[in-house]
Amino acid sequence: MLIVADENIPLLESFFGDIGEIRRVKGRGLTRSEVQDADILLVRSVTRVDRELLEGTRVRFVGTATIGTDHVDVEWLTEQGIGFSAAPGCNARSVAEYVLAVISLFADQRELCDWSTLSVGIVGAGNVGSELARMLERLDFDVKLCDPPRQDAEPENADNFVNLSEALACDVVSFHTPLTRTGEYPTHHMVSDQQLSELNSDQLLINAGRGEVVDGAALMRRLELPDAPVVVLDVWENEPAIDSELVDKVWLATPHIAGYSLEGKMQGTEMVYQALCRFLGLPVRKKAGQFLPEPALSNMSFTRNAIEDEALRLALGACYDPRKDDLRLRRVMKEEGGTRAEAFDRLRRDYPVRRECSSLKIHLKGSSKSLQDRFRAMGFKLKI
Repeated sequence: MLIVADENIPLLESFFGDIGEIRRVKGRGLTRSEVQDADILLVRSVTRVDRELLEGTRVRFVGTATIGTDHVDVEWLTEQGIGFSAAPGCNARSVAEYVLAVISLFADQRELCDWSTLSVGIVGAGNVGSELARMLERLDFDVKLCDPPRQDAEPENADNFVNLSEALACDVVSFHTPLTRTGEYPTHHMVSDQQLSELNSDQLLINAGRGEVVDGAALMRRLELPDAPVVVLDVWENEPAIDSELVDKVWLATPHIAGYSLEGKMQGTEMVYQALCRFLGLPVRKKAGQFLPEPALSNMSFTRNAIEDEALRLALGACYDPRKDDLRLRRVMKEEGGTRAEAFDRLRRDYPVRRECSSLKIHLKGSSKSLQDRFRAMGFKLKI
């Protein structure tokens, strides 16, 4: 059995090596000739999987080690009897921690002693948005959820949601919607001139969902005007050939890596492995946890003199600081125009190991229950 797989999927040999022969390929620009003799195709979000790619091939199962499926023509796969699995929620914690790290830096910029005084509007309450909301609420942030499809589908919970304008009125607005172009609530360019005009310089806009949700041209126009919002982009229109001028304009720019924690990527591989085993009628013998290496930083200690917010944000920053990814992206954007797209993909392919908060054990001596609860809310392990 031949398994053709994106070279950026981690632990391919560990999970799939005893199922079939593995052929690693570059996911972006994958062609039919490269999958012609494949039985299994494993991809990430950069590969468009549809009739054009697969018609006439041997492929009978497609797995994407990502939470999104807008790059896959699921309907066509179903019509052809080709098995399919995504990895919904695999990197939800990773993206939530990315957003939390950005909010922490924003609070530092605003010289806020208590970061939880910031209100946060979350647009898109799927796996990622819901995980972010749970974390923020346990940290005492005021959170407003905007998700019209869910609001319609859950009339009993309608009061738990707000409209887009109400979400845009929050201090921080974070987007986590899928990319849709049809239906009652399309998300393509859902943030354009009108929505951007409602934001001001005291607000932070984060897009770590899909690049095309925000109209890049409209964002450029808004950022050139007075009183523009502070903007953080992890996802971009026209990836990997992103707009270098827009990179220059935003506060933080990262190369679509919000979900790239080691734990998130490994869980994505594990979920596709489990689905393939079910499809083939094989026993599920492996779990991501058995392959997790020891983290470079495993312990931090705080005494009874620690200030709560400072301790939380110090531990979070020790796990992940988005400014490092911002510097890497800005550096490659200075290369010649023709090589920037390749450099963008290279940053993702060669992304350094990043661990989630759960990899770090926090030692607390004489601390308050409040601090303990807040560390737990962020996923840290505690020793008291």
